[in-house]
This record gives sequence, structure tokens and C-alpha cells, in this order.
Amino acid sequence: MSRALIVIDVQESFRARGEDWPLVENPKIAEPVNRLVRLAREQGDTVVWVLHQEPGSDTVFDPAQGHVRLLAELEQPLPGEITVHKTSHNAFTTTNLQQQLTERGVTELVLCGIRTEQCVETTTRVGSDLGYRCTFVVDATTTHPIGELSAAAIIERTTAVLRDRFARIATVDELVGGR
Repeated sequence: MSRALIVIDVQESFRARGEDWPLVENPKIAEPVNRLVRLAREQGDTVVWVLHQEPGSDTVFDPAQGHVRLLAELEQPLPGEITVHKTSHNAFTTTNLQQQLTERGVTELVLCGIRTEQCVETTTRVGSDLGYRCTFVVDATTTHPIGELSAAAIIERTTAVLRDRFARIATVDELVGGR
């Protein structure tokens, strides 16, 4: 079985929103993601970097604004690692990600990133529907509050709906400890 770590939208666009960034559940998201990247590389897993973009939108997600890049403190892609730019919520629909994973024989996904309930959850669901065995790494995701829902409540809800339906739920420590 071949595995891929999918790092979703851990990008400067979110920090460039200014006052929104301190509201995320884990503004130091790069730390647990970096641990997963190092683990994946040690184990010979495929590492996939996903960036969300909205060309022509004149927002922080417009590549012309210069924010559609990985967080500065994040491990940077190595030669041979996959980078895709998506324009939809999930990493499959508007990219050739599935083709690249198939070419590498990947059957299992480990998912992390920004917007727990949006892009990370949606990619997990689509990945599961496509037949991948998915592991959702809850403490390597983060999100903002929505309305009256706290970010912590959103993360809790997301893990509850994914657990044992679309994905196994794990923490970074569980994965690193389970080498």
C-alpha cells in the first residue's frame, strides 16, 4: 500500500486577511504540519502540496496579489513532490491530483490543512468516495469561527461526521508514535 500526505491550503492567503488570522483555532498550524511532512518523507510517502487560488478575484486568493504560497515557516516542497493549485473546495475536482496519485500507486491519504470543515473535510470526503483509505489528522487542521460556532466546535463537528464514515481520525502524536 502506498500513502500520500495531502497538505491543503496552508498558505499565506489566510494570514494576509489580517485581523482574521488570530481567530483561527491554531495559528501555529505549520508546526504539526511540519511534523507530518518530516514523517512522510522519512517513510518514503508521497507529499502533496495543495494551494487554493481564485485568479482574477482581486482577493488574497488571487495569485496576482502574491499570497498564494505556502506559509513561510512551513517545510518547502522538495524536488519530485507534487504541487497542485485548485479553484474548488476539494483538491481533486479542478486538478490532476487523482491521476498523479494513481500513477504513484497511492491507495491511502493522510490529510491536514486549513479550513478544517471546508477544504480539508471536502477533500477527505471526495478522497473516500474515490476509494482512498483516508486518515484525517485533526490537530494538523485549523479553521476560523463561523457565526456563533467557535472554531473548536467546528473542528469537533467535522471529526464527528468524518469518523468511521469517511476517515479514520488521528492526531500527529498517534501517527508519529506509530511509525
